[in-house]
Amino acid sequence: MRPAILILGITLGTIFCFRSEISAAEDVSVAPIPLPSDEPLQLELLNNPRGLVRTANTISQEQLTIPSLWWAKENSQNKLLDNWIAYPATKIRPGRVDLIVNEQIWTLLDYLERYNFVNYLGGVVRGNKYNMRVFNYQKELLATYTCNFQTIKPLCQIKMNTQTFLEMSF
Repeated sequence: MRPAILILGITLGTIFCFRSEISAAEDVSVAPIPLPSDEPLQLELLNNPRGLVRTANTISQEQLTIPSLWWAKENSQNKLLDNWIAYPATKIRPGRVDLIVNEQIWTLLDYLERYNFVNYLGGVVRGNKYNMRVFNYQKELLATYTCNFQTIKPLCQIKMNTQTFLEMSF
């Protein structure tokens, strides 16, 4: 029972803390957070990226590759982050990063450790105006980090299983 109370307290604290920073111009009813992409995970792109799609194995010799997740991959707890596929923004959609995690390690983490992982990497990709989804190699959607980049400060939402959290960027 204690973990449920702790999670509820953290959830309410997070919502109240970030909700107080939303101005009238950024009201959630005026600027809704879009739903996460429903595009299927394309694991074949890990071995054969096409066009402007980037993966952990795609390194540009001329410039920094955006989004840059190599440092996060090297420092992810217990090698949790295995690979990623980054899709550039289009005229109708922001960029998207699909993370692929090591499922054996993911299942060992408790809820708060998973949330921290999603929140940290979501913040990394948000800085480059990307949304993020987290999958395992069985293509199961484990979590999402989705933002509305049309507001002055991006308004973001984390979804893990059936839980939803709001976050304001700073």
